[in-house]
Amino acid sequence: MVSVTHAIAPGDTAAPIDMLAAGLSDAERARIESALDWIVELYQDKVLGTGEPAWTHAIGTALITASLRLDAETRLAALLFAVYDHVDDATDAAAELEARFGAAVAHLVRGLHRLNGLRVLTRMTATASAPEIRAQTEVLRKMLLAMVEDIRVVLVRLASRTQTLRFYTELPGEARVDVARESLDIYAPLANRLGVWQIKWELEDLAFRFLEPETYKRIAKMLDERRVEREQFIRDAIERLKNELAAMGIQAEITGRAKHIYSIYNTMRQKRLDFSQVFDIRALRVLVDEIKDCYTVLGVVHQIWQPIAKEFDDYITKPKGNNYQSLHTAVLAGDGRALEVQIRTHDMHKHAELGVAAHWRYKEGARSGSEYDEKIALLRNLLSWRDEVADSAHWMEQYKRASLDDTLYVLTPQGKVVDLPRGATPVDFAYRLHTDLGHHCRGAKVDGHLVPLNTRLENGQTVEVVSAKEGGPSRDWLDVRQGYVATSRARTKIKQYFAQLDEEELLARGRSFVTKELQRDGHAQANIDGLAERLGFKNAEALYLAAGRGEVGPRAVQVALREGSAAPAEEHAEPDFVVSRSRSGDNSDKILIVGVGKLMTSLSRCCKPAPPDAIEGFVTRGRGISIHRVDCPDFQQVAHQHPERVIAAEWGDRATDNKTALYQVDISVQANDRQGLLRDISDVLSREKLNVIAVNTLTKKGTAYMRFTMEVGGIKQVQRAITLIREVPGVIDATRR
Repeated sequence: MVSVTHAIAPGDTAAPIDMLAAGLSDAERARIESALDWIVELYQDKVLGTGEPAWTHAIGTALITASLRLDAETRLAALLFAVYDHVDDATDAAAELEARFGAAVAHLVRGLHRLNGLRVLTRMTATASAPEIRAQTEVLRKMLLAMVEDIRVVLVRLASRTQTLRFYTELPGEARVDVARESLDIYAPLANRLGVWQIKWELEDLAFRFLEPETYKRIAKMLDERRVEREQFIRDAIERLKNELAAMGIQAEITGRAKHIYSIYNTMRQKRLDFSQVFDIRALRVLVDEIKDCYTVLGVVHQIWQPIAKEFDDYITKPKGNNYQSLHTAVLAGDGRALEVQIRTHDMHKHAELGVAAHWRYKEGARSGSEYDEKIALLRNLLSWRDEVADSAHWMEQYKRASLDDTLYVLTPQGKVVDLPRGATPVDFAYRLHTDLGHHCRGAKVDGHLVPLNTRLENGQTVEVVSAKEGGPSRDWLDVRQGYVATSRARTKIKQYFAQLDEEELLARGRSFVTKELQRDGHAQANIDGLAERLGFKNAEALYLAAGRGEVGPRAVQVALREGSAAPAEEHAEPDFVVSRSRSGDNSDKILIVGVGKLMTSLSRCCKPAPPDAIEGFVTRGRGISIHRVDCPDFQQVAHQHPERVIAAEWGDRATDNKTALYQVDISVQANDRQGLLRDISDVLSREKLNVIAVNTLTKKGTAYMRFTMEVGGIKQVQRAITLIREVPGVIDATRR
């Protein structure tokens, strides 16, 4: 890669023009020359914040993009990177760029200008020691990718950072330490993931040189050879192995590298090795078509060079946990220098570089499985295709569109990066930070300007939430048509708020009811917990909730207060509970009480029996007979306490034959909460012609709990409805209560 220093003076275009325009057409070369002529005047005497002249930085960055064999538009963008900084009005800068060099170049330069706005943020992350800030480096890498619509902008940014570090090699000082740390944390891993190895290696070595100068010098001295000599050694080794394999009729692709200093340092540190134990300072990689050829190549390697004992690994027979496959061996060349050789098939190599065993995963210890990783693999593929179809317009179009656009990244006023799905609003942002902040959100500022709460956020924006001390969310936020909320997290939190609010209202209503009944009966000082226990509730709060829902009537409270031992279940049912819409007489037409004449009967509300449920009766005090399902927990409890008051019961003929009789039944549904869930379940009940008279829903931690009260003619209808509800997407279970 060509190195350019600040010795190049503005106007000195003759030397770099041939390198800048290498591989381009005459028309594209003319555009490069035009850009050079324009920036000579534009960048005159201009100096960047690093102290480097703008002209020098532009030339150096453009030469690096040329060495990557990127297209003319990318090289022009590198030359014009600082136009927005040196033209007074941004609109004028965009217009002039488009007029001179076309919309594509203007778009790239604008993308570079946006990324440059993150310099303060990334520098802060690089220098901070707080774990919550340092943990954001991965998010920042993704943000750099997501903020651009054209991935070439990221490559120019990497080239720009490489040029900055080159400049710092001639400018000692503390300033370069912060830049080096930022480069090692943010930019080198990004280059690694995109497969731009030459930039990655140079960024790491230069950053390491500034951060650990003594260690860098010590390793460089231990290498005892210059990099050029190491690279010549690799070329000679490749040539020899290629000739040997050709003689045996084996087609192989052989590449090599001289391990860079930072990589040697990492190997020594991570494996706790002495320099003499690092055998992959110089390495070859051999790619063949079939597995059998891998072992043939291994035999040839061991024949022409001396194997190093205990330095052979067969990851083909025994792959690594991430399914990485390859043969690794280390040998001594004729002059005694160690050489590592990796041998694998093309398919194994593709998996290692672009699959779950991708090179960057191995180096960074990252976890697999996200859509982000799949897009990184796509970008790596595009980079590898570049070498095969360097002049392909089709490739270039794909390359331009290869952006990570399903996630957006915005900033808090303190500089923290927050990742959100595309389409997110300030309300989603508030709930992403903290639930209470979301509840109290009343307004938002984006880049310092007040905006409506349903404004869709964009990458790189700074968002500030305007909150109130009191109050809560608006029910309008749940209206999909108004677009206030896009994330399931925010929607769930809002639903939970209103569910809790409804519960608090029920508690207040129930507490008021019970208090009034106690005062009316002269028991204002009664033990509420004892009353709740006698009525069958575990505590006073459960009693208040039941009373608030109307499940406990005045008579139940009075009987419990007077008798102390009255069974709770028998009083849960209200005497006027509707059994049938077509009832002409009393309930004796529907329920036959064995061995007893006509008695007042009522269906218990605690279990809501319906034909053909197995039933039994319980003789209440002054309320007739309460009919329960035999498996009703409340009935089983009171039956155990008062077995003498249990009476056999069964459905009469009119109860089972009457087609117009209706009975109330409860169905409980548990499901993964999602938009449209209630609508889909309601559609099922509507198709079954079931009349739903009450619905109660509650969402906790993403799970919806629903209760439907409906009128049915018999249990067969209920069973069919339950079966159909269980088939609704997202439903975990549906049962009769």
